[in-house]
Amino acid sequence: MIYLDNNASTPLDPEVWRVMEQAATVHGNASSVHAEGQKARRVVEESRESVARLLGARPEEVFLTAGGTESNAMAVFGAAAGRPGRVVISAAEHPSVREAVARLASGGTEVVAVPPERSGALDPGRVLEAVTPGTALVSVMAANNEYGGVYPIAEIAGEVRRRGALFHTDAVQLAGRLPVDVVDWGVDFLSVSAHKMHGPKGAGALYVRRGVGLVPHTPGGGQERRQRAGTENTLAIAGFGAAARLARERLSSDAHEIARLRDRLECGILERLAGTRVIGAHAPRIPNTSAVLFEGAPGEALLVRLDLEGVAVSTGSACSSGTLAPSPALLATGLSREEARYVVRFSLSRMNREEEIDRVLDLLPEAVTAVRVAAPAEAGRAR
Repeated sequence: MIYLDNNASTPLDPEVWRVMEQAATVHGNASSVHAEGQKARRVVEESRESVARLLGARPEEVFLTAGGTESNAMAVFGAAAGRPGRVVISAAEHPSVREAVARLASGGTEVVAVPPERSGALDPGRVLEAVTPGTALVSVMAANNEYGGVYPIAEIAGEVRRRGALFHTDAVQLAGRLPVDVVDWGVDFLSVSAHKMHGPKGAGALYVRRGVGLVPHTPGGGQERRQRAGTENTLAIAGFGAAARLARERLSSDAHEIARLRDRLECGILERLAGTRVIGAHAPRIPNTSAVLFEGAPGEALLVRLDLEGVAVSTGSACSSGTLAPSPALLATGLSREEARYVVRFSLSRMNREEEIDRVLDLLPEAVTAVRVAAPAEAGRAR
């Protein structure tokens, strides 16, 4: 299998797995005071420190969660509950943010969604125009999960805070791929997830700037300084700490090599296949992501054909409850619903190799041609 769906989840790094194997021998509850419990507590706190170093934060500002979705919910609902008022987001946010603010809207909260430009960039001026007096929270992702666009968080966050609102960023796709510095960025909240950086599923974190109030997400015990009750998942947290450490150590070299492979893939596609274009190619992007529009080739059909050839990619469509719908993030860049159907996302990691990219480039012309030929016939039968 040639795995090019790393924005969905990354393979577990062997070093992370070794750390998790060691942690699996620690049986205690991290809240227990006996020796075995304190072993578990050390695992948790050492991992928290690793995550904090990756983000440029203090360990006490890092709250461990079950992943990016929970971290986003913790920030959105926790901030909104303590400070009612307008909520501003980008129109290209991850569903975990979009649906959280939609729930707030159903309860009467005013929500404003600012679309990115057709280039894929997000204009900070347009976001700040929406931050009127009475705005409680602004949530703008650091990097888009569909086409990889990097948004100007540092340009937005400081001004949002000067206007009296709180600022949250979903950095799940960016952390571990480009540098993060919560102090320089000036954010109040930042979400990350382990399984996007070669760590395990089931672990994530929310950075909460010291001194910022947040209504607790999960009531119960006193874990995570009463912000998120529940027994800590020591095994996943250990893996998260190892993944964060490796990401920090390898950040510069990985980003350079992955970007080289992505550019090789894009250049090869554009040279070999007419009617193709890269979404967001002329705006800042994370180094691993390429969303390609193949005119006349429905993305889901191309995904299936590539899967049969042993290549894993993703479409520009979000699958929910068994139905396919165009990605709101792609629509927000100005693509039509029809165009969004033709987008396939390739997302790379440090585990991909040049020969894999070349194999995909060899497979794509025949696959795209076959899907394009079949598409009119399928459309006719559907009518």
